[in-house]
Amino acid sequence: MEVQEAIRKRRSIRKYKDKPVPDEVIDELIEAARLAPSGNNIQPWRFYVVKNKEAFVKNKVFHQDFVYKAPLIIVCCSDPQGFAELYKVSKDLDERDPVLRAWRDLSLACENLVLRATELGLGTCYVGWIKRERIKEILDIPERYVLAYVIAMGYPDEEPKPREKKSKEEIVLKEF
Repeated sequence: MEVQEAIRKRRSIRKYKDKPVPDEVIDELIEAARLAPSGNNIQPWRFYVVKNKEAFVKNKVFHQDFVYKAPLIIVCCSDPQGFAELYKVSKDLDERDPVLRAWRDLSLACENLVLRATELGLGTCYVGWIKRERIKEILDIPERYVLAYVIAMGYPDEEPKPREKKSKEEIVLKEF
């Protein structure tokens, strides 16, 4: 599958077959994320691969029930510390930039992961409506990490139609 095909084929999947995602496939996904670009090559992304969702169910960390039914959940975090260290040497930069840059770079890595998942026949769904602090407690995620979202994942048990996208004229505000 070509990249353009994966981009066009990717859908937010909310129904999954009861079939586990093999470890070799998970390794392929993490490898795709690992190869993403990052500012100053900081590579701030951190992933928690969750197969056993028992603690999540018990603590009701998701507002959408379909997430609990996904065979695999990737908890997507980013560590802004590398950027904070970088910014100590430049006093004229916005102090929020380390967190924003960590979030940005995580998103680049996750899009690689999601496109690779599409290529491998998996369905994914970014989920941001979550109880972040509770998830961080359950997984013992360091306080400084930004928990941006989770990606629910598995073999799709639905084929949603493409959703309408805005036109180029709506998103390109000005050409020079």
